[in-house]
Amino acid sequence: MSTHPKQIQLEQKLRDMADDLDHYLEERFEGLYPLHPNRLPRGKAASVAYDGLFSTGTQFTAGYGSEHGRGYVLSVEIRTLCPVDEKDRKAVEEASREYIEQIIPRYLPGRTVELKRDGSVYKLVGDFSLGSSSNT
Repeated sequence: MSTHPKQIQLEQKLRDMADDLDHYLEERFEGLYPLHPNRLPRGKAASVAYDGLFSTGTQFTAGYGSEHGRGYVLSVEIRTLCPVDEKDRKAVEEASREYIEQIIPRYLPGRTVELKRDGSVYKLVGDFSLGSSSNT
């Protein structure tokens, strides 16, 4: 079973948005904690997902049992062996939320997509349709 080209494009836009968030967090919180020993310094890996202090991404969820239904869970991880202070975790979470809300229209123009708190995670919810089958 192959993936529809429009699904691939949508997921690439989400990857690009997560990479943009990663760059933003790396700049804003540079030096906050030492890197995990198996992480390369920022800019040294083939993907921003594999270097620096932060690892960001999205993952589709069908949303069973969720107040907001299906969507894409936003993942922001701080890659360090040091204990992360709760105030720092909250600062990163708030900065992530504010920045994603700001850049959604840039990456998903013409779509109604919002970032919502869903239990203990943030999730992108809204219009992730691929259009009609005649637009393939």
